[in-house]
Amino acid sequence: MKRAHWESAGRIRSLLLAGDAKPEVFRAALTDVAPAERDAWLDAVLGIESIPDDGPALPRGCVPYLPCPVDAILRMVDGAGVQASDVFVDIGSGVGRAAALVHLLTGAAAIGLEIQPDLVRASRDLAARLKAVHFAPIEGDAVRLAGFIMIGTIFFLYCPFSGDRLEKVLDDLEPIARTRPIRVCSVDLPLPPRPWLMPALPPTGDLAVYRSVPSLGAAGT
Repeated sequence: MKRAHWESAGRIRSLLLAGDAKPEVFRAALTDVAPAERDAWLDAVLGIESIPDDGPALPRGCVPYLPCPVDAILRMVDGAGVQASDVFVDIGSGVGRAAALVHLLTGAAAIGLEIQPDLVRASRDLAARLKAVHFAPIEGDAVRLAGFIMIGTIFFLYCPFSGDRLEKVLDDLEPIARTRPIRVCSVDLPLPPRPWLMPALPPTGDLAVYRSVPSLGAAGT
C-alpha cells in the first residue's frame, strides 16, 4: 500500500479511536484510496492483523470465513440505499469487518451473526476498539437466530452457506418482511426464488439486491 494511504489509514484510525469519524469523512477517505488497496487500507484502519482459523464449530455445509471485498460492500451500500436509520444484519459476520464497515460508512446500526466463537471474540474486540455502540456481534447459528432479528431492515449474506440452510434463513425472514420493508443483499450467492422478494436492481455481477414485495410489507409501503 502506498505511503499516502498508510498515512490516511492512520488519520482515520485516530479519529475512530477518538469517536470522531463521521460517515462522510470516513467514506471520502476510503474512496480516495485506489480500489486495489482498499482492503489493506480498511484492515489498517480497523487494526485487523490476522483472522482466526475456522474451528470445529463451523457446521457442515457452511463456507469457511473469508472477508467480503470492500468494493462489493461499497456497491451494496449504494445499491441498497443504506441509511443511518437502517439496521444492517450480517449473516455469517466473521470478525465483524463488513458490519463495521457498513456502520462507519453510513451510521447504520449493525448486528453480526457468527457461529464460530473465535471469530465472535475477534469481532467483539473490534467493536471495543472502535467504541462502536451501534455494532453488536452475536454468537450463534444464523439458521436459528436470523428470524428473531425483528429490528433488521437489511440482511446481508456473503456466501455463508447454501442449500437447506439458506432456504431456512429466507423462510424465516418472510415474517419480518410482513411487518416492515426489508432488503436482502447477497454477494457471490444466488438466492433461491421467493414470492415475497423482488430484485431491487438489475443483476450486477457478484451482487444481488432484493426488496420485500410491498404488498407483504407494512401498510403504506
